[in-house]
Amino acid sequence: MTTDVFVTADDIPWQDLGDGVRRKILGYNDAMMMVRVEFEAGAIGAQHRHPHVQCAVVEKGSFDVTIDGRTKRLNTGDGYMVPSNVLHGVVALEPGVLLDIFTPIREDFLGEPVAYAAAADAPSA
Repeated sequence: MTTDVFVTADDIPWQDLGDGVRRKILGYNDAMMMVRVEFEAGAIGAQHRHPHVQCAVVEKGSFDVTIDGRTKRLNTGDGYMVPSNVLHGVVALEPGVLLDIFTPIREDFLGEPVAYAAAADAPSA
């Protein structure tokens, strides 16, 4: 299971996750997945956990990011890393974009989109 080695973002449709959040799965192979997530101001990526290791870069905007009960304000160019099964979530303080990398891949993302602002411990990103 893999996508092309080159990514042309304009060729990939957005998936509307509701509540001011949408994502593009930019690419994946057997080991990792790259996903762009766009947030409207005030949109929430609810606290959740998953077995995947996740790292992210703030491509645009400002977010309050909470990982394992610790919250930090991150801005364009900043990033974070989430260990496996650690509770985490974000709040967009202004319109913004995160670039998420997961390992292993989020196979649950390859089906129908699940709301990003789902309840805690849900399988959404």
